[in-house]
Amino acid sequence: MSEDFLGADWPDSLDLGPATVLTGVDQGKYPHGNSLLVQGTHHNVLIDPSLTVAERGLSFAVDHVLLSHVHEDHLPGLSRLSDVPVHCHEADAIGLASLDGLMAMYGMPADADSEFRQEVLNDFYYAPRPDVSTFSDTTVFDLGGVEIEVVHTPGHTRGHCVFVIPQARTAYLGDIDLSGFGPYYFDEWSSLGEFERSIERCRSLDADHFVTFHHKWVISGRENFLAMLEDFADVIVRRELSMLDFLKQPRLVAECAAHRFVYRPHVEMKFVDHVELRSAQIHLGRMVEDGRVELMANGKFRSI
Repeated sequence: MSEDFLGADWPDSLDLGPATVLTGVDQGKYPHGNSLLVQGTHHNVLIDPSLTVAERGLSFAVDHVLLSHVHEDHLPGLSRLSDVPVHCHEADAIGLASLDGLMAMYGMPADADSEFRQEVLNDFYYAPRPDVSTFSDTTVFDLGGVEIEVVHTPGHTRGHCVFVIPQARTAYLGDIDLSGFGPYYFDEWSSLGEFERSIERCRSLDADHFVTFHHKWVISGRENFLAMLEDFADVIVRRELSMLDFLKQPRLVAECAAHRFVYRPHVEMKFVDHVELRSAQIHLGRMVEDGRVELMANGKFRSI
C-alpha cells in the first residue's frame, strides 16, 4: 500500500510492515473499531472490517476477510465486500448464517432482542453470509511471504480468535481489548472460565505490537502488553471481591444485579439489566461451587 494512499484515505493508520492498522473513529471507540490489513505477495487480507471501513469505503483490493469473532461491530465493512470470501472460527459461523443465528449468540431477553435486531440491520448493515468458510485453532493463512496464525481464544464468544502475523511482529487481539471495563463474558455464547484461560494463553503470544479492536488501539512492547493484560484480568478479581463484600449481608440474585458490578449507575442502555443479572448468576454460581459463598434456605446468598 502506498504512502500516498494512506495519507489521503487513512491519515490515522499505522504501518507495521506487512500489516497496517486501519484506525477507526476515536481509535476504535464503539461502535467503531480498528481493522487490520495484512499484505502478502499473493493476497491482501482484511481483519474485522469495522463501521469506519463501511463508512469510508476501500480503494484497495481485498482478497479475503478474516473475523476475530462474529459480533455486530466486527461485520459492517462486509457491506463493501459482498464478493470477497469471509472466514471465521467454526464455532461462530452460526452468526453469519442468519440474523436469528447471530441473536442466539447474544441470548438477550425478548424486548432487548427485538430492538437490537433493528440496530444490527440498520446501523451495522448486517447481511447473512451463509457462504462463510471456517477455520480452527492453529490454522495458518499463507499470503505469500506473510502468514497469519490463528490462536483460538474463546470466552467473549465461543469462536473468538487472536491472529498473529510473525513477519510484522504483530498480534491482533480482537475484543481482548485491555480496557478498564475488563473482559465481557455475559452473552449466551460467552464463558468466564474460557475467557480466563484465553487470557493466560495470550501471555505467551510472540509479538512486539498488540492491536485491539477497541479502546487501546496499538500497544508496542511486550512488557507493556503483559502489564496491561494483567490489569485487564484483574477486573474479574475486583468484581468478585466487591461482590463478596456486598454479600456480607445475605442478598438475592436480583439485589446483586441491581447493585451493578459491571456498569456504572449512570449507564442507561436497554441490555444493562440483562448483563448485570447474567454477571450475578455467573459469579454467584462459581463462588458457591468453590466455597466462597453459600446459598441459604431462603434463596439468598452470603459470603463465607
